[in-house]
Amino acid sequence: MLPGPLHRLVMKHSELIKFAIVGGTTFVIDTAIYYLLVFTVLEPKPVAARIISGVVATIVSYILNREWAFKNRGGRERHHEAMLFFLISGIAVLLTAAPLWLANNVFHMRENLAGLELAVLDFFLAFIIGNILGMAFRFWSLRKFAFPEEEPRGGPGGSTEPDPASDDLTDEELGHA
Repeated sequence: MLPGPLHRLVMKHSELIKFAIVGGTTFVIDTAIYYLLVFTVLEPKPVAARIISGVVATIVSYILNREWAFKNRGGRERHHEAMLFFLISGIAVLLTAAPLWLANNVFHMRENLAGLELAVLDFFLAFIIGNILGMAFRFWSLRKFAFPEEEPRGGPGGSTEPDPASDDLTDEELGHA
């Protein structure tokens, strides 16, 4: 339904677009859980609230990325893929919490703030700066490690032989076409 050039652009970047939609969905989940925790039981512990909300959002993210955004990728057994996804996402959760931790523990920015000012600062640090760091790291590392392009079996040029001789390859496989 999109015009030709736009359709080609969307198709070329469909994984990135789907990844962004999954990210937007998990952003809403992450933000809702964070503020529920930080305005109730974890008020004095925003970093703990951020990590808990990040873990819940990561579980939802795995399901959505595996079943939708990166569904056409393969090459790993499901348990290996899941382990890599959660390891990468664990590092990303720490990256998203890092700006908030620095503001609280190194620069002591929360000490003189309350209410709306504190909520805006936390949002900016944890959900803008932190999520940009985490998102860039996740997209790169998920494509590279957890959901890599499936390598075709066989040798160069799509041959079924692991090490084909030049005579076994067609002109197209040799790049002469």
